[in-house]
Amino acid sequence: MTDLLTQSEYEALAASISLPSSAYIDGGFRPAKSGKTFTTANPATGAPLTEIAACGAEDVDFAVQKARDAFEDGRWSRLSPGARKEVLLKLAKLMERNAHELAVLESIDSGKPIFDVATIDLPETIHTLKWHAELIDKIYDQVAPSSDDHIALVVREAVGVVGLVLPWNFPLLMLAWKIAPALAAGNSIVLKPAAETTLTALRVAELATEAGLPAGVLNIVTGSGANVGEPLGRHPDVDMVSFTGSTATGRRFLTYSAESNLKEVVLELGGKNPCIVLDDAEDLDTVAAHVVQGAFWNMGENCSAASRLIVQKGIKDKLLDRVKAHAREWNMGEPLDPSVRVGALVSKSHYDKVASYLEIAKTATVHMGGTANGTHVEPTIVEVPSNDHQLAREEIFGPVLTVIEVASFEEAIRTANDTEYGLAASIFTANAKRAIRGARMLRAGTVTVNSFGEGDISTPFGGYKQSGFGGRDNSIHAHDQYTQLKTIWIDLNDSEPASID
Repeated sequence: MTDLLTQSEYEALAASISLPSSAYIDGGFRPAKSGKTFTTANPATGAPLTEIAACGAEDVDFAVQKARDAFEDGRWSRLSPGARKEVLLKLAKLMERNAHELAVLESIDSGKPIFDVATIDLPETIHTLKWHAELIDKIYDQVAPSSDDHIALVVREAVGVVGLVLPWNFPLLMLAWKIAPALAAGNSIVLKPAAETTLTALRVAELATEAGLPAGVLNIVTGSGANVGEPLGRHPDVDMVSFTGSTATGRRFLTYSAESNLKEVVLELGGKNPCIVLDDAEDLDTVAAHVVQGAFWNMGENCSAASRLIVQKGIKDKLLDRVKAHAREWNMGEPLDPSVRVGALVSKSHYDKVASYLEIAKTATVHMGGTANGTHVEPTIVEVPSNDHQLAREEIFGPVLTVIEVASFEEAIRTANDTEYGLAASIFTANAKRAIRGARMLRAGTVTVNSFGEGDISTPFGGYKQSGFGGRDNSIHAHDQYTQLKTIWIDLNDSEPASID
């Protein structure tokens, strides 16, 4: 965990940092070929931070070519596993040395509370890099059980040039989730950060070069989804794309693949995640703390946020009293203040979207919150009459917790599964059999029991239904999406092949 500074120290650091403004291609910063730029602003103040290169298809072409050159000549792809490991470990050390700078960049660019960035996001980012680095020389290939006359090798090989498209809600952590296994496998990368949050990706690329990553292996192309994301998704020389973001945008990448070179696509998408609390749950105060953490952490801008509280009737009122008590401790304010738990929403357009749901909340029972101030949305708890209500169906991606009362365990499971999404879920009960049975019945990629969470780096993360497609982030399984399986069949028989009549 990074030691916290004071607000004044963070503000002084923010004022002194030289902000990156160009794309990072072939080992150096480069302006967009068109010369165009766009403004990135501080979500908490609206004040412009810097102008960023607004890249286009020609910049994507250039970055893909440099990535392809790097992959084919083997400057990274054919390094020994141990040599690749050393570079990634050095990158992790450089990030540790520059932790305060990276935390401030992340906070001022995204509106995230510095407390979350410094104590959660950044340590997890560094741990992810280290974990995958250490895994590089510990993944064994296989020998298939063939006859005495043959040896059949099953080997993993890097996919080639991979396109990585990041979301804006966890810029550093999602970058690590993708580049760590992709680089560990020996791929070259063209990465598109979200237009709202580009600063830390550019700084990490610079540190990666300092760590010894060869030029052309990690390229950052900045700009909009239309001008960078789509050309990357359609590029005929990109071998696979991994995307994290909205389900609507994820669908487009499948279309891009189908209409181009049938590149492999891995999608980690949205969620409307249930948190079930049954009437035998123990220690409702602890349960409430988990509920609040799940609903309001990162301002609810979290695909695995526990946004639907499905609670059994007998304990609903007691639980809600405790949930409200814990939620009152989540104060809104300036993101660079380490005491603040609720920062600014990432952009004006996203703020407007989330704030519009507060108007819808007025048609239900608002237990807490329901206000917004132009940049921040107050943690809000709304009880709706059924799971058919708009607040229970749509992914709000803001600090709005929807409460749904149910009568039984069976109704709780039905309600939880009654959604187009299936990313995460949680269940609270003192009955071990019901906990395990419920976890097995819930249609979600990650189910936590008597806690809110997403597992850790050793557990795969991804979703069922419209929450995911094609693979998983995290764990050893993340390497699967960045490698191809090849069979090498070795004939040991000296005899001539049998004739075919």
